[in-house]
Amino acid sequence: MDIAYIPSPSTGVIHLGPVPLRGYAFCIIIGVFAAVWLGNRRWIARGGRTGTVADIAVWAVPFGLVGGRLYHVITDYQLYFGEGRDWVNAFKIWEGGLGIWGAVALGAVGAWIGCRRRGIPLPAWADALAPGLAVAQAIGRWGNWFNQELYGKATDLPWALKIDADPGIGRVAGTYHPTFLYESLWCLGVAALVIWADRRFTLGHGRAFALYVAAYTVGRFWTEYLRVDDAHHVLGLRLNGWTSIILFLAAVAYMIISAKRRPGRETVVEPAAAEDGPGAEKAAKAEQAESVAGKPAAKPVKELPRKPVKKPGEKPADAPAAPSGDATTGAAGDASADKPGRKR
Repeated sequence: MDIAYIPSPSTGVIHLGPVPLRGYAFCIIIGVFAAVWLGNRRWIARGGRTGTVADIAVWAVPFGLVGGRLYHVITDYQLYFGEGRDWVNAFKIWEGGLGIWGAVALGAVGAWIGCRRRGIPLPAWADALAPGLAVAQAIGRWGNWFNQELYGKATDLPWALKIDADPGIGRVAGTYHPTFLYESLWCLGVAALVIWADRRFTLGHGRAFALYVAAYTVGRFWTEYLRVDDAHHVLGLRLNGWTSIILFLAAVAYMIISAKRRPGRETVVEPAAAEDGPGAEKAAKAEQAESVAGKPAAKPVKELPRKPVKKPGEKPADAPAAPSGDATTGAAGDASADKPGRKR
């Protein structure tokens, strides 16, 4: 008898009239917003402009979604192109199925395009976004909970996940390891680790992003070992397990080589922001606030120089000095000079 377990949602879709709200898509959207919000704060702290992270995310997110779906479909092609399968389901992204490796790889291509258009170094942008990506993954993993997918081996632990039977896809009812929860908590820890290490060691030139990759792959390797869903195996190890090993080694190697070749951190991450100066962002915000209120932004008034106030009986400062011995005072001046006791 099971004493305690984590229940699964009875359905992953909530209908608001004719509009379906799918839990999987909802988690992905919340994760994207969280990543952009945190990345924007870190980018501003590095000296960048407000909104730059969101502008580049406009390129990175669509590329990442396409890359994540392609990786999933290619590595699990039997789910869509096998006997009795409908290949149209490969386009139904809302039913689940995004590979993080493909999402990061193709998302990096989109980010590179966005950074190139803005004249921004991609490694610096990736460093600012790294903890946000981990938070986005932590939130996105709850989409698997809504879909009752990607769970682990059977267990009777108090935090086991209860899964409902679905003969259509061969799902057997029972209690299993909640690998979605394990990975979600691990990703939050990765985000905290990257933020701490970035402050402690002043990581730059892509090393914060490399630390995120290395730390995440350690947890992913462990959760892959627990999962029981169908997957391709190479030398007895799941394909994603091998991918985790390769990416871990590549990330660690990058951190070591990069630290030797380019120590420290970038001094300027966004040239346009550096040219604006420290007060440019405040002025832009004030101008935007006034324009939204329907009033034109007030221009600074140039202060005119003040003229000195003339006191009674005082000569102007610019008045020429009267020469000694002129028509009116010359004689008196000579007379006074002849008085005893005065030197002439």
